[in-house]
Amino acid sequence: MFQTSLQSPLGPVTATSVDGQHITDVSFCAPTAQRACAVTDMAAQQLTEYFNGSRTTFELPLAPAGTAFQQQVWRALLDISYGHTACYGDIARAINNPKGVRAVGLANSRNPIAIIIPCHRIIGANGTLTGYAGGLDKKEWLLRLENAL
Repeated sequence: MFQTSLQSPLGPVTATSVDGQHITDVSFCAPTAQRACAVTDMAAQQLTEYFNGSRTTFELPLAPAGTAFQQQVWRALLDISYGHTACYGDIARAINNPKGVRAVGLANSRNPIAIIIPCHRIIGANGTLTGYAGGLDKKEWLLRLENAL
């Protein structure tokens, strides 16, 4: 396992790669491994640029572990542009499963690659902030960074 950590305005953020080729996790925590690799270093650099406002898209090879349905939801999240938001219903419709709103919400909550797979851009259908694994304070901060609130 490879990890690179950075100090962000939201505290430590750690990028992980299981295989040294793809990002498999980004979380709000300190690293547990002491070994970095090129792809985790690249993720840390791009996240630093995101936090300082100079990056609006990420260009990284991603390999989040999840079910086929979760993968489908996470791919749809990648289509939500910087500065925009969507709700679970929007994602359910985007994956041609309009009745799967609750399942979309559950898949969203299991996203292992925070920020890069932008689950923070999901808000309630009524425009309110909904849960975020990193905490609503972090979600609000990220949306304000993107001028999405």
